[in-house]
Amino acid sequence: MSQTTKRALAASLKKLLLAKPLDKITVIDVAADCEVNRQTFYYHFQDIYDLVEWIYTNEATKALDGKKTYDTWQDGFLKIFEYVLKNSGFVRNTYHSISRQHLETYLYNETYNLLIGVIEEKASGMMVRDDDKAFIANFYKYAFVGLMLEWIQQGMKEEPRIIIDRLSILVHGDIEKALEKFRTLSR
Repeated sequence: MSQTTKRALAASLKKLLLAKPLDKITVIDVAADCEVNRQTFYYHFQDIYDLVEWIYTNEATKALDGKKTYDTWQDGFLKIFEYVLKNSGFVRNTYHSISRQHLETYLYNETYNLLIGVIEEKASGMMVRDDDKAFIANFYKYAFVGLMLEWIQQGMKEEPRIIIDRLSILVHGDIEKALEKFRTLSR
């Protein structure tokens, strides 16, 4: 029942965001739209921003759908783009509000998780320190998320598949090269 209520509150917030900006929406607005009392809202979330964070984190897992391997990273990143596009009203309103950090945190976390899976797969059998693998994942994470944030800022006009295809051409083989450069010689 708890997840059902959380999903209903999330749907109400998304619906309200189609009509007004996030900073104009109150807990009372969300509770009223969802036909629950304020206490029910506060039972599940501390505030509106906590709900925004829950939406991003909860829906992110579904968006990636296990696409975290070298052969599927493009599909995984495309799924993130598609999630953003499908939820463009919600994303735009959080992007242009003080809760933008929740959007960025979501994008950084999901992109890192996707990339670290690819890096771990490619590093199999190689002696590469964990902090070096994390460094590589973070480097690409910032590049990938930077592209996506710019895409959002420019109105999400470019077709995500085109961005992914160009990105794939750009980074093809680079993760392996980076791992080779960080390979330790001693065991």
